Amino acid sequence: MPNLAEKFHALHDSDDILVLPNAWDVGSAKVIEDAGAKAIATSSAGVAWALGFPDGNILPPKILAELTSRITDVLKIPLTIDFEGGYTNNPSKIGDTLAPVIDAGAVGINIEDGEGAPDLLAKKIEKARKAAEKAGVNVFINARTDVFLAEIGSPKSRVAETIKRSECYEAAGANGLFVPGLSDADEIRAIASGIKIPLNVMTVPGLPKARELEKLGVRRLTSGQTIPQVVWKTVALLAKKFLETGDAKVVTTDTMPYSNLQDLFKR
Repeated sequence: MPNLAEKFHALHDSDDILVLPNAWDVGSAKVIEDAGAKAIATSSAGVAWALGFPDGNILPPKILAELTSRITDVLKIPLTIDFEGGYTNNPSKIGDTLAPVIDAGAVGINIEDGEGAPDLLAKKIEKARKAAEKAGVNVFINARTDVFLAEIGSPKSRVAETIKRSECYEAAGANGLFVPGLSDADEIRAIASGIKIPLNVMTVPGLPKARELEKLGVRRLTSGQTIPQVVWKTVALLAKKFLETGDAKVVTTDTMPYSNLQDLFKR
């Protein structure tokens, strides 16, 4: 695990932007690895929905740790987990919720401020860092700030506020800054040049392509919950059409070969 942790840190220092399609279960993680991903990130929304929960700090941490263990059991590359808000508003409890996830093999986490106060997330990051040190794993802590996603403050104040929060989170022990909802090239450039830790953005309509983001200073690009959204919309459409027609072609066209999937999970 320590080797995977160092490998994951190194991916943020590469000349190439780190592109992470987000997985939501063991099968999606393995398929994404087979597609050529250098690391796997989970989507909190995708994971929650797949396990029968709504998104938003509701998933029981024990279940997340169990899923983490199942995913790392089949992967050869680093896994970073969307840890939402840490599943507690009490920073002193972060170690209790995070330790099982680290023990299960995660070498990175996202932990977010949402609409909470920045100092609360900073305290959570401090406790997360201590939990990682106790476990002997150099966990990559990606601090997510929702300044843009939640439209906190006036539009003109958001770049400065994001940079200010980055400084706070870095001082607390964060290794990266994740700013979902950020899409304007000028704002991306300003934030990337104004912070000292790697910038992560998430796919949204109108976001520049990866190579352009790389030129703007972005070090990491994630797909968020969009891939499971596409998959489940496709499932819904196929199921409806099959229910209506009973036509075998509806569910037997353009499938991934059974043998390919079997080979992915051979021990």
